[in-house]
Amino acid sequence: MTATWRATQKANRRASLMTAAARLFAERGFAAVSTVDLGEAVGMSGPALYKHFPSKDALLAELLTDASERLLEGCREILAERISPDEALARLVRFHLDFATADPDIIRLQDRELAHLATDVNHEVRRLQRAYVQEWDAVLERRRPELDADERQTRLLATFGLLNSTPHSAVAANAPDILAGMALRALAGADA
Repeated sequence: MTATWRATQKANRRASLMTAAARLFAERGFAAVSTVDLGEAVGMSGPALYKHFPSKDALLAELLTDASERLLEGCREILAERISPDEALARLVRFHLDFATADPDIIRLQDRELAHLATDVNHEVRRLQRAYVQEWDAVLERRRPELDADERQTRLLATFGLLNSTPHSAVAANAPDILAGMALRALAGADA
């Protein structure tokens, strides 16, 4: 019983550390945050960070890899269902918006801190991101077969830019609905 309690406490502390790190890295930038800052944010000493992560760099790597894995997994869960391309696009847009509004710090980190990752981790995050885009692309190709690969890619990347702007631009109470509509029109056309 004690081992289970300790494992739960350690997992909770690790999760708190990840949340605090995402917030601090997003607010100040990765380079400006020290291990002492991270420790203080969760009520532990800076060196205690090393009980959970081998380094500050490893913490950033975990944050960005985890985010990319969660996005890809959620996307694949949606697409595992037998739904129309229109329904798939609508659900993918809503899923991505929900992610961006629930984890705005992670979205900011993906925008700004990818370059701070070690080369191998950077490649892994980018591989996961490409797989995510490819999943969306397959749906868009089914919905809009008249579009060539370059146009689909342009529409998808612009859509991700729009959806990822949510932490910066969502000032209206109904901003997610506005952005979802804009994204669907960019992907599916004016009739969406």
